[in-house]
Amino acid sequence: MKPTLLIMAAGMGSRYGGLKQLDGVGPKGETIMDYSIYDAIESGFEDVVFVVRKKFQQEFEEKVASKYDGKIKYTIVTQEPDDLPVVFMPKQKREKPWGTGQAVLAAKDVITKPFAVINSDDFYGRDAFKCLSDHLSQLTPKDKGNFCMIGFYLNNTLSDSGSVSRGICSTDNYGNLTKVEEHSNIRREGDKILGEGMDGVEKELPLNSCTSMNMWGFTLDYMQDSEKQFKEFLRHNLEDPKKEFYVPSAVSHMIDEGKANVKVIPTPSTWFGVTYHEDREKVVEKLKEMTNEGIYPSPLFR
Repeated sequence: MKPTLLIMAAGMGSRYGGLKQLDGVGPKGETIMDYSIYDAIESGFEDVVFVVRKKFQQEFEEKVASKYDGKIKYTIVTQEPDDLPVVFMPKQKREKPWGTGQAVLAAKDVITKPFAVINSDDFYGRDAFKCLSDHLSQLTPKDKGNFCMIGFYLNNTLSDSGSVSRGICSTDNYGNLTKVEEHSNIRREGDKILGEGMDGVEKELPLNSCTSMNMWGFTLDYMQDSEKQFKEFLRHNLEDPKKEFYVPSAVSHMIDEGKANVKVIPTPSTWFGVTYHEDREKVVEKLKEMTNEGIYPSPLFR
């Protein structure tokens, strides 16, 4: 069974400014997301679901999604702060959506088979998509708790323009995910990588640390369980405008409850993206280089 790809494209890109998803960085004005779609098609994905904000939906469809007509089936759903179960009505208006966990749940009514989840503004590489597709294609809608995560090497996920935050992963002896710990202020200093754990203590991190870049593979039961978790999250955080419900948190809870097994699939692919405005020029150069090497056609979609 060919899987579905869900792309979280509702973020505003506050550090970069503007809607990063619509920024043309390829030789013919392609977006980073265009390369994800191309790699997904080449890797065997059958359809894609985009999660966007309502106020950008029309622009998104006209400038981005329409170019995929005839290439891959797509559906657009929206994520808004007030898209909550009917029993939850916050007293104060919230401006930002409730995080990546809510973004995935925005697509629960349109996804009917095993699916992958990625960010819209991250370049993951063909190998990563092939690994995801290979795992998910073996599953059926009846399978439960058979998840996967693409694990990048920390050294392949950094920005030269500033520090980043990353989820550093721990695995058991069988390569299954046991924990994702968020680290912040990660940056290179000489030949070392330094970062701060959740305790705020700075430490050196191994270059080959297994790192989550929000590239997941799920069976359908993820939706049902994470929806229950989201309701519980709202019971405790409904009036806190800064709290967010994250995919890694939902996954960790399912692991702890014995409801899911998450296979970590390592990839040598080098991640890149526009975390900072200064990153853009290097992304443009890298995509031009890959096009010149024949890895990607130009234009990407004819």
